[in-house]
Amino acid sequence: MKKESSNKPKRKPVRAATDKPSAVVAPLEVQQRPRLARNMIVEASVSAIDDDGYGTARIDGMSFKIGGALPGDVVLAKIDHVSFGNVTAHLHKLLQPSSLRSKRPPCKVSSECLGCPLISMRYVDQKVWKRGMILNELAVYPELADITVHPLMSPDRLIHYRNSAKLIVAGKYSEPYLGIYRRASHDVFDLDECPIHHPLINRVMEVVRRGIIKMKVQIYNPRSKMGLLRYLVVRVSEFEQKAMVVLITADKGYNEIHHLSRFIREALPEVEVLASNVNNSEGNVIFGQKDTFITKKQYLTEQVGDVYLQISPRSFFQVNSSGARLIYDKVKEFAALDRNSTVLDLYCGIGGIGLFLAGQAKKVIGIEVVEEAVADARKNARLNGFTNCRFEAGDAAELLDELADEGEQIDAVVLNPPRKGCDEQVLHGVAGLSPRTIVYVSCSPQSLMRDLAVLKKLGYTCREIQPIDMFPQTVHVENVARLEKSDKSA
Repeated sequence: MKKESSNKPKRKPVRAATDKPSAVVAPLEVQQRPRLARNMIVEASVSAIDDDGYGTARIDGMSFKIGGALPGDVVLAKIDHVSFGNVTAHLHKLLQPSSLRSKRPPCKVSSECLGCPLISMRYVDQKVWKRGMILNELAVYPELADITVHPLMSPDRLIHYRNSAKLIVAGKYSEPYLGIYRRASHDVFDLDECPIHHPLINRVMEVVRRGIIKMKVQIYNPRSKMGLLRYLVVRVSEFEQKAMVVLITADKGYNEIHHLSRFIREALPEVEVLASNVNNSEGNVIFGQKDTFITKKQYLTEQVGDVYLQISPRSFFQVNSSGARLIYDKVKEFAALDRNSTVLDLYCGIGGIGLFLAGQAKKVIGIEVVEEAVADARKNARLNGFTNCRFEAGDAAELLDELADEGEQIDAVVLNPPRKGCDEQVLHGVAGLSPRTIVYVSCSPQSLMRDLAVLKKLGYTCREIQPIDMFPQTVHVENVARLEKSDKSA
């Protein structure tokens, strides 16, 4: 995609596309198929949308994935990539809009950015599509046919809900880009007033952009491996209405970073935590090994219900604060605890779910492989005055074996694994503890259904799934599943 002139809004990728003119091609079914190539434009009728948010079409035997297109659209699509009978493209011009399209979408550049593939779809249709995606994954496993999938629950806000952002810094100091990679490329799409970000994140980005220009902060170039500033990480506490900023650099650059930090603090007093981080490794890993705090304050505080959580630069916390409350409430409902219950919170992170349950339980045991997260969880337990919580760092399967050896009686288990789901060894370890209830929180319908099928064989039947729309305007959806111990294994 060509770089826009400097007098236009800063919505553009860093890397300019080829300067060759685009060829407009008539519908392929009415002519002999030409050789498809990048930047060619074809007409397509979009029939569906896939799990990645691409509109899909089939033209003369070729499968097209079209970013920014919705089912029912008739579009001109500009080809980005051709490979083995599959074509990836993006919306170039909308010829006939789908009935699913919103008349006033909150973003005008979504077909270029592609970060929020459903943002042009009416929200009522987004909810139907997401539930349908879950049902499609469920249908793969006939043994799970009796599960009730409830209608999607929605958070308080459908836009401006995202409380954290990890942004690539690119371009030159005279014209910096703060954004994300466009899909399937290393072009950085410059974000400006992103409708998904919390408004304070957008304000931080505007101030950082001005600071880079004023201080002439050199921006890292991954090709030449020259320059300083690589990434910008921003977190917001909705409870405090304060922000944390982490400036990630390729080298120490103390003077430049301290000058930029001072500029940020003076221009935006809501930034209460500032840190720097050196990452000189290659690849797309954002954080280096150590955070160096520039401010005395080193964390934000967030509130979920009656629980307060301290958030540090690398803490895992749901990106949608009101959505997190929906999840925590549903986990509490499904767990059905009493004062004699012992709860195992597996993949506990900074302890959010476990602490939310601690007031109703006799004991909470949290397990997490990331030692820094466990340290945060212990701090959060002290912050909330809970003395019935124990958090352990280590491999989940190994610690499950230790609990079994200790003869610990577990009444309820909360599983909240990463997107890939649970290793089968972990599922066997959980079933071996013989809890009466398992509550499974998942951000991937695919791995959730796979694991529910395994647990069914291990004697745990899923009764219901509550989808929660943690990420409106995107294809992602959270699910909270309730499983009960069966009388015998299936």
